[in-house]
Amino acid sequence: MDKKLVEAKNNGFAGEIKLDELYQEVILDHNRRPRNFHKLEGANAYSHGVNPLCGDDYELYLLVDECGIIKKVSFEGHGCAISKSSASIMTTMIEGKSLKEAGELEKDFMRLLAGSDTPESVRMNVGRLKIFEGVKRFPVRVKCATLIWHALADALKDKIKG
Repeated sequence: MDKKLVEAKNNGFAGEIKLDELYQEVILDHNRRPRNFHKLEGANAYSHGVNPLCGDDYELYLLVDECGIIKKVSFEGHGCAISKSSASIMTTMIEGKSLKEAGELEKDFMRLLAGSDTPESVRMNVGRLKIFEGVKRFPVRVKCATLIWHALADALKDKIKG
């Protein structure tokens, strides 16, 4: 992935930038301006995730309707750029999805970061979350990227049981 280049147009000028630089910009943007970063009043599903190694600490809130559709999702807390951007992107991707679809996305994201041979179907399902794929080269940082996803799995499990 480090060797891949993309063409970027900037004011009519076409230049080349590394994909990793684009990915880094997306991560930094979601870290600086996280989406859905607030306590969700009226949430009916909740989970709390902590990564003591990095100091990441997040609360996840979901509002799920009677048909099992995630109507609203938000998070609050603090952590490193990887954990905060992962949480921010996750909230934008699961809103409007069913509990089952959100659970499948969570499993596929975990598979993306777990091994070296990720099936193409998984890579397609995770969409823009592929920007975190390089994190798997740094096992300690995988915990940062997956923290909010573990919290999602817990919230989904509790909501499905309840």
